[in-house]
Amino acid sequence: MIEATLDFLSAYSTLIALVGVNALLALSVWVTLYAGQLTLGNAAFMAVGAYVAALLERHLGTPFPLALACGAAVAALVAVPLGLTVFRLRGVYLAIATLAFGEVLRVILLATPITGGGQGLNGIPPTTELWHIYLSLAVVAYVLWRVQGATVGRAWAAVREDEIAAASQGIAVRRYKLAAFVAGALVAGWAGGLSAHITFSIEPNDFAFGKAVQILVFAVVGGIPNPLGPIFGAALFTALPELLRPLRDYRDIFQGLVLLAVIIYLPRGLVTVSQLRRTRRLQQIGAADVA
Repeated sequence: MIEATLDFLSAYSTLIALVGVNALLALSVWVTLYAGQLTLGNAAFMAVGAYVAALLERHLGTPFPLALACGAAVAALVAVPLGLTVFRLRGVYLAIATLAFGEVLRVILLATPITGGGQGLNGIPPTTELWHIYLSLAVVAYVLWRVQGATVGRAWAAVREDEIAAASQGIAVRRYKLAAFVAGALVAGWAGGLSAHITFSIEPNDFAFGKAVQILVFAVVGGIPNPLGPIFGAALFTALPELLRPLRDYRDIFQGLVLLAVIIYLPRGLVTVSQLRRTRRLQQIGAADVA
């Protein structure tokens, strides 16, 4: 049994690592969605964390934990002025503005010699291990879980439901929206640093529009009601291509069908399956009582 487990981990270590990293990224966008803000800038913050951590360790010999922390901190610092600017917008305009930031950052990375330009940054030390990723995931998920019941979490929920009503109750709406945005950037930057030290090589196109949408899909499919949802969504859509490998050219079709089914039958995400079953059971009991 132990040998079989070790063989499985050896064969699928990269996939297991990507599941954990994608789960962290999904949680990073969950924070802003929980506060009612649709943003598409988390791929850019991932890029900031990845490049800063990789450059520090590669050129300055910075210890791995410190390099990760610096990458995440720089991503959070970049998010502050960006958030102060873009949170004047709402809805789809906010999403477009944060997406534009990601494209601007990608062009800067392509034009900067120290980042390797279009050829990317190669020779990154393979420092990340599975326990680094899953310990980070456990800590972030636990913190966000506890935050839901704290003052900050309740304020985010109030802002999500109605900003005007939240402001009338004395909630500093702009401050809490900015806090959610910066927290998401911090988590995305940390995930980017971990990811850079798995793949050994990164390039600007790794953090383009497709990555931003993918992160959003992880969170939406998993569900917003609690932090477990984005983890489920990331695990499903990261592992699904591997599970559908025998279908080869039809994999994208099946992935699309799964996404469509979740949107139609579980509009609040996979995490609400148990709630849906409970609701149906209560409906059956109510119908039986009426009969």
